[in-house]
Amino acid sequence: MLAAMPPSSPNPQDRGEAHIRDRVRERGDACPGALRLHRADDGSLARLRLPTGVLTPRQVTVLADASDHLGDGYLSLTSRGNVELRGLGEGCGLGLADTLRRADLLPSERHERVRNMVVSPLAGPGVRTWAARLDALLCAEDWTTELSGRFLFAVDDGRGDVAGLAADVTLLATPDGDALLRVVDRTWRVSSADAPRAALVAAEAFLAAARRAGTGAWRVRELPAGQEVDVTRYLARAAIAAEPGPDAALPAGAPPPPGVIGDGTVSVLARLGRVSSAQFRALLPAGEVRVTPWRGFVLPGFPTRPAAEERLRDLDAVGFLTRADSPWIGVTACTGRPGCAKSLSDVRADARPREGTLPVHWSGCARRCGHPQGAWTDMVATGEGAYQMTVQGPTTK
Repeated sequence: MLAAMPPSSPNPQDRGEAHIRDRVRERGDACPGALRLHRADDGSLARLRLPTGVLTPRQVTVLADASDHLGDGYLSLTSRGNVELRGLGEGCGLGLADTLRRADLLPSERHERVRNMVVSPLAGPGVRTWAARLDALLCAEDWTTELSGRFLFAVDDGRGDVAGLAADVTLLATPDGDALLRVVDRTWRVSSADAPRAALVAAEAFLAAARRAGTGAWRVRELPAGQEVDVTRYLARAAIAAEPGPDAALPAGAPPPPGVIGDGTVSVLARLGRVSSAQFRALLPAGEVRVTPWRGFVLPGFPTRPAAEERLRDLDAVGFLTRADSPWIGVTACTGRPGCAKSLSDVRADARPREGTLPVHWSGCARRCGHPQGAWTDMVATGEGAYQMTVQGPTTK
């Protein structure tokens, strides 16, 4: 049963900038990580950050095996390009940590929850070097552990695909080889060589502003109105040459569509952001697997377009979304039952495409976990199999 309702305001945690800025945080964030597991109705959940978005073939195999031996045999993808293991048994935390450590997926136990980064999945080696360097800088500093597990960096190759994902600190490559550093609505131009360190310095400036505010802000947009993030001063203190950049909005590019891109890159999406361990293994052989914040994968490096098209057909056969006209593109869902005690329905079983041009997100409760950025058609469970439909995001009045 669907109860179609007129558009209403979003849930309390998303009621616009003014509400967010009024919030006072009285505790640290409880985001799960690879070491801090979250207890759910279907077992424990581990969330693994992938700052560069890249997995080696060995790491793909290790995660698939961990899902089979420790979890429920599935892997979930998040809107930040993270990978989650669910259904983990009691007392498996030490074994999982050891497995991830041996696979070079846990470079710093103290920093594993703050390694939050989204990277343009089609980026070349220069921008990917920025991401790897920024991750290394994050893990090398003691103070970065004060960042919340929700503070987000974006590293964009200039096409604007991840620049629109509401990151706290954004690096955007410019056509002339420099970088734009963006925090809220202010921009600075820095050299390519300084770009990773400039992003780190911007995060340090945010922490200083958060301490002055005293509200326990987890993210830049939660700072009280008028509380400036003094990036200019911190860049100067770090001896990073910077000049003011344009005040215009960052470019907003589209994510890579499913299919063959160029002559040798394959892009696929996971239906409802969840894959079985067998599907995950089917991404191999590959030189590397790039996990995207649109709950998909990019496989670069095929020698010819026919070779890429053959792999695309293989991935279609095992259940990946491989066509840009699939009705399931833009359909997302929270975990729902049986994994979440707050869910009022089995959301993943109920979810289906709907007519219209907006993304559709199915939620088991008013928290709307995992909803898209921008405007979307909002399906919120009100009971078993019953949903209220509204439109949320910038079009909401």
